[in-house]
Amino acid sequence: MEGDVIDKLEDMASVYDFDPITGNIPATKVEITVSCRKLLDKDTFSKSDPLCVLYTQGVETKQWREFGRTETIDNTLNPDFVRKYILDYFFEEKQNLRFDLYDMDSKSPDLSKHVIIELVDFLGQLFCTLGEIVGSPASRLEKPLGGIQGKKCGSIILSAEELSNCRDSGTMQFCANKLDKKDFFGKSDPFMVFYRSNEDGTFTICHKTEVVKNTLNPVWQPFTIPVRALCNGDYDRTIKVEVYDWDRDGSHDFIGDYTTSYRELARGQSQFNVYEVINTKKKMKKKKYANSGTVTLLSFSVESEFTFLDYIKGGTQINFTVAIDFTASNGNPSQSTSLHYMNPYQLNAYAMALKAVGEIIQDYDSDKMFPALGFGAKLPPDGRVSHEFPLNGNMENPYCNGIEGILEAYHQSLKTVQLYGPTNFAPVVNHVAGYAAAVQDGSQYHVLLIITDGVISDMAQTKEAIVNAAKLPMSIIIVGVGQAEFDAMVELDGDDIRISSRGKPAERDIVQFVPFRDYMDRTGNHVLSMARLAKDVLAEIPDQFISYMKSRGIKPNPAPPPYTPPGHTHHHTQI
Repeated sequence: MEGDVIDKLEDMASVYDFDPITGNIPATKVEITVSCRKLLDKDTFSKSDPLCVLYTQGVETKQWREFGRTETIDNTLNPDFVRKYILDYFFEEKQNLRFDLYDMDSKSPDLSKHVIIELVDFLGQLFCTLGEIVGSPASRLEKPLGGIQGKKCGSIILSAEELSNCRDSGTMQFCANKLDKKDFFGKSDPFMVFYRSNEDGTFTICHKTEVVKNTLNPVWQPFTIPVRALCNGDYDRTIKVEVYDWDRDGSHDFIGDYTTSYRELARGQSQFNVYEVINTKKKMKKKKYANSGTVTLLSFSVESEFTFLDYIKGGTQINFTVAIDFTASNGNPSQSTSLHYMNPYQLNAYAMALKAVGEIIQDYDSDKMFPALGFGAKLPPDGRVSHEFPLNGNMENPYCNGIEGILEAYHQSLKTVQLYGPTNFAPVVNHVAGYAAAVQDGSQYHVLLIITDGVISDMAQTKEAIVNAAKLPMSIIIVGVGQAEFDAMVELDGDDIRISSRGKPAERDIVQFVPFRDYMDRTGNHVLSMARLAKDVLAEIPDQFISYMKSRGIKPNPAPPPYTPPGHTHHHTQI
């Protein structure tokens, strides 16, 4: 056991570089409430007895799977269903949903549990994405039901509410007393590792303290951790804590461990929150073994953080802009070797990346009008070189209607402009920064997608533009297409070293870079590979968004409370 843990710690590289905020937090959970109005009446002597079935779609198989059902409500065409659906929400994924409505025959009392759905009357359906529901005003989407030719099927109203334990963060501080001495020459250098227990009995690391050097009685710094990360919202779930003596070579010595739970920690400083650190191996060997020291909780507090969905529900719009590289290194668009080649049977890399990212972001932009720019081309009629020209040719109004509108404008511009150079990013970054600077009250956030084949020519100016943009409500995604070396893009990404200009580091990390070629699988399954690309470039946006809002002290607008009909209480359908 001890050896396993040390291996695990070595895998995590250094004591200091583990970031509990990235891959280790369980998903945000969203509760969906369903109502319908003016449903079809299928019953001869009374009104329909509706039931709603939710299906979710697998990313890989594209097959629809039943997720859950509401209860049946007798004799109504305007049901407000009580039973709700709880779904995991991911901003960075396109989560397709299908809501089917059926008329259950009330003569069979218990049908709703096991009926073969296809045998009852169909009342209509809606296809949408989870992003569409949460991105609607006040996270409430009302749409007509379809699915029956030539008939009006009434409408469906879907409301999304984030579950509240998703937003709590606990701040706590610990100290230890009389830990075992592990170092031959000095005292120990203790640190603690916290693990959340999973449903299947395994443990997932969720926090690591700093190392306190040369002491057997360390006092660790207070730390803040989302409650989701600590216990996935289950207050009684075991939290395991292991105590180690840090060694420079990574072979940290195991001192002992103890267990607790969120509910115990939430009691705060008390006699209940003094834990004996036990080393089972030692205990078995030594008769007189008491413990390997104690750990005491010094303080505990909890506060509710605003979440990405709070702002979206309060009306913040995400504005999407795309900038496409028209430099000559892409190759002549009329030749099949060109990165801009228009194959009638398949989208090129530019169009694929644009569609993958755009189709997810568009759910958060109510008017679906997107500015689309090009850079690095000679423009008609006089052949002047431009580093920010509208793809639709309209200087006054560069907006395109939806993702399809951008693709159309991109195709058209390839016929009129001449690919040239150099590859300058700063003008398009500054273009979007101008819009972002104009409205900084939290109602707008901008995402700029730059798709490029290459080596950047204006590195110093681009760095300066990004450092300035980091103060504004915006994020930048760069997708590199083709086979070039993308070292400069990795530097702009700033994950390892925060980018700086003239000695000033960027206030936030706002750039995410991926090379398109990493996502092209040999089977040619572009649907799956593009879903992965979108996921990787969009995953950091909610945190970048929150870091801007927090740094400016901007609170979300309160959304109107969800509509609950009189006398209704909540029931849940969960996977």
